[in-house]
Amino acid sequence: MGGLKDELLKAIWHAFTALDLDHSGKVSKSQLKVLSHNLCTVLKVPHDPVALEEHFRDDDEGPVSNQGYMPYLNKFILEKVQDNFDKIEFNRMCWTLCVKKNLAKSLLLITEDDAFKVWVIFNFLSEDKYPLIIVPEEIEYLLKKLTEAMGGGWQQEQFENYKINFDDSKDGLSVWELIELIGNGQFSKGMDRQTVSMAINEVFNELILDVLKQGYMMKKGHRRKNWTERWFVLKPNIISYYVSEDLKDKKGDILLDENCCVESLPDKDGKKCLFLIKCFDKTFEISASDKKKKQEWIQAIHSTIHLLKLGSPPPHKEARQRRKELRKKVLAEQEELERQMKELQVANENKQQELETVRKKLEEAASRAAEEEKKRLQTQVDLQARFSTELEREKLIRQQMEEQVAQKSSELEQYLQRVRELEDMYLKLQEALEDERQARQDEETVRKLQASFWNLKWTDSRHLVVIFK
Repeated sequence: MGGLKDELLKAIWHAFTALDLDHSGKVSKSQLKVLSHNLCTVLKVPHDPVALEEHFRDDDEGPVSNQGYMPYLNKFILEKVQDNFDKIEFNRMCWTLCVKKNLAKSLLLITEDDAFKVWVIFNFLSEDKYPLIIVPEEIEYLLKKLTEAMGGGWQQEQFENYKINFDDSKDGLSVWELIELIGNGQFSKGMDRQTVSMAINEVFNELILDVLKQGYMMKKGHRRKNWTERWFVLKPNIISYYVSEDLKDKKGDILLDENCCVESLPDKDGKKCLFLIKCFDKTFEISASDKKKKQEWIQAIHSTIHLLKLGSPPPHKEARQRRKELRKKVLAEQEELERQMKELQVANENKQQELETVRKKLEEAASRAAEEEKKRLQTQVDLQARFSTELEREKLIRQQMEEQVAQKSSELEQYLQRVRELEDMYLKLQEALEDERQARQDEETVRKLQASFWNLKWTDSRHLVVIFK
């Protein structure tokens, strides 16, 4: 149910977007009431007028956004959908709402019906995210199938050139851009409109209507045993046969399940290329137009029964799912790679910052070392200059000291000479003093003798006086 709901939502999204006339992301409630009623009709969902009126009653809240419409759409429509409605009628209803607003018919080489089929194919191949786009890988897949259906050769180089000119700001094409791409004949040059239309119809039948194979073959009747040409259409669990390929007059169905089988039969009764389809309650004898067609049909039916046994989806749906899963895986790997690259970039930036910090520190250290070296050299120069100055000064001082010493030596010599002279003079003075002392001594002795003499003489005189008296 999840896959069916996703497919329905894509077509409904186109319709909702078309009703959003002013591109505000909102649609009036009256328009949503009509849309909801039409969806219930084509999807064969029971109408719930009370819920419809209650949800979209006229109040002052104004238009409803896509997100605001989703709860009602899920609860009252999509959750009640069974796989018993006409998918083409549903798609036609949604297409009708959006085609007039978006499709420029005058520029297209395909009919509106072909454009509708491309629109439905787009919804099948587009990514499961909104706004809807079809990525280049799916565009290539679709164009290849159309080219194959037209009987042409795929021009990979032409598509690569197209991808080179692809708008880098976009991840893919919108549905209207895809219709324009196919409708302008860029990848179907040399093909007439009928061929292009038949190719679109063939791809539409395969991808949308799950037609695995179709074609004219002869069928043997069960009652009258007569052989009648019928148009056979093989789908994942049924083979339907019609009077002609316009599918208007259906003659019957062959229901397939895992218990069915297909066998080749030998030619008999003038019929060639026979094979037999065995089912639970019936067998069907069929005659193909040639051996190649016979083998193709046997292989196609056998593959279909094998898929029923495995419970696998049709090949094109399984292939689409594998491509999506591969893109998701690649995207996840890219995101993981981007995450790792970001981590590496952050780590690198951090490392760069660390290296820048280390570099700055080294530069600062080198600058400091250079400054210190400069200072050291300056100090050395200063010291050398000082030393030279001191040395010169020392030399000068020594010279001066030597001169002073020489002078002092001269003065000392003079002094010593003077001392010797003084000593000589002293000796002479001493001798003179000694002579003077001796003379004084002698003089004192003489004076004492004279005094004694005179004293004696006076005494004698007194004596004489006395005597004379």
